[in-house]
Amino acid sequence: MATLEELHIKGLSTPAARWARFGPYYAMFPLEFAFEVVNTYSKVGDSILDPFAGRCSSVYAGAVLGRHSWGIEINPVGWIYGKVKLNPANKDDVITRLEQIYAKHTHYTNSIEKLPEFFHYCFCKEVLAFLLAARKNLDWKTNDVDATLMAFILVHLHGKLGEGLSNQMRQTKSMGPEYSVNWWKEHNLAIPPQINPYDFMLKKIQWRYQKGIPNMTESAVLFGDSTTELDMVAQNAEQQFSLLFTSPPYWSIADYHKDQWLRLWLLGGTDRPKSTGQKHKRRFNSKVAYQNLLETVFSKCARMMADHSTIYVRTDAREFTFNCTLEMLKKYFPEYKIETKEKPFKKKTQTALFGNTSKKPAEIDIILQK
Repeated sequence: MATLEELHIKGLSTPAARWARFGPYYAMFPLEFAFEVVNTYSKVGDSILDPFAGRCSSVYAGAVLGRHSWGIEINPVGWIYGKVKLNPANKDDVITRLEQIYAKHTHYTNSIEKLPEFFHYCFCKEVLAFLLAARKNLDWKTNDVDATLMAFILVHLHGKLGEGLSNQMRQTKSMGPEYSVNWWKEHNLAIPPQINPYDFMLKKIQWRYQKGIPNMTESAVLFGDSTTELDMVAQNAEQQFSLLFTSPPYWSIADYHKDQWLRLWLLGGTDRPKSTGQKHKRRFNSKVAYQNLLETVFSKCARMMADHSTIYVRTDAREFTFNCTLEMLKKYFPEYKIETKEKPFKKKTQTALFGNTSKKPAEIDIILQK
């Protein structure tokens, strides 16, 4: 298994570095940070747990560095990124599936007229028909090849002109339909770029596989709610965990499902932003619900940790979120020594958005060791 230095994570010259960057996601771990924590607080052969995996940078870092890693993610966008990074399908199979889906796009030319105004400003007709074909025919939940192709489409669904299938748009977050349409009109971008989706996606797939696939220790990310899926992890993990490395959702900061509404549409969701009413999938505005989530998750994690383990949690610096997180960690890891490290933002963060004047709070790392 390669060392952290040998992986050259800061560039794109190695398979590990190239696949590590697969999957733009709102509020994702800085990549180098994920690898440094895994490298510092665990050793080869250890097991790592992340119950709020996001796009699974922690799980991927562990797998590449020789650790058995388990993650859980409730958002299907983050989950599919992680699933594919850990086990991408054979390149030729993915390209063959791309050909099959593209061949079906002509069957959906009439269906695109039923889509809301936003879609016609965002994508050209050929891309829209291709996306509908992918949405209808890719079995991304159970088929590895289909999941891999869908993940590639999700990655490049929207972004800067020339870098995504869409009109000019942020890559990490799906902007609202009305805002987007008005912005395109004001900036003389009312006509979406004319793109051949087959040629575009083929180049993206070939580039990603060009350096190969990294060697990884067997790891997994489960799709679901960590308050229940942790029971499945406890039943299937072959040894106790030496590192709990995670970042829970911050109280009253973001609705991660609403923020990814366009990618979720491609996965079968609604054709406009909509907050889900499902528990743990919406913005946490209730302090009681947020406290209950952390208590349930940390209490279950505590029963799976090895005697001499490390707990590494990144949270935000606002008083309630920080104090609630610290309180639950003290409650369920009472014999651990606690260290905190403030992480102020020195420059514009990956989650900063045009049109969003809100200020993301600084973060704090809480490290517990026994």
